[in-house]
Amino acid sequence: MPHYIGVDIIEIGRIKEAVERWGDRFLRRIYTEAELAAYRHKPASLAARFAGKEAVMKLLGTGIRGTGWREIETLSLSSGQPRVNLYGRAQSKATELGIREIAVSLSHSREYAIALVVGETK
Repeated sequence: MPHYIGVDIIEIGRIKEAVERWGDRFLRRIYTEAELAAYRHKPASLAARFAGKEAVMKLLGTGIRGTGWREIETLSLSSGQPRVNLYGRAQSKATELGIREIAVSLSHSREYAIALVVGETK
């Protein structure tokens, strides 16, 4: 059974700067409506989800050219556990690879946010 993993780390300040510079244009290009509703005013959470999107792109082997930012969504369940939802090309690629679920772990410090994802195959 193949295993798929992805990891990414980002400086929270980079996300803050992008929001300050580009505002809604940046936010709506990267995040889904549900992500914005939950995390718009939480730079560390936005950064963790940005890292999550990049980690999923690495897991899928698509890079940013093969999958849209908004095709990968990370929301938290009521328990606080993060959950990845895939749409469009990201979902198609996961299906092609036989990935039935993606587990995600997000964390951040004052300066950095990190995401680790693992794809579970059939």
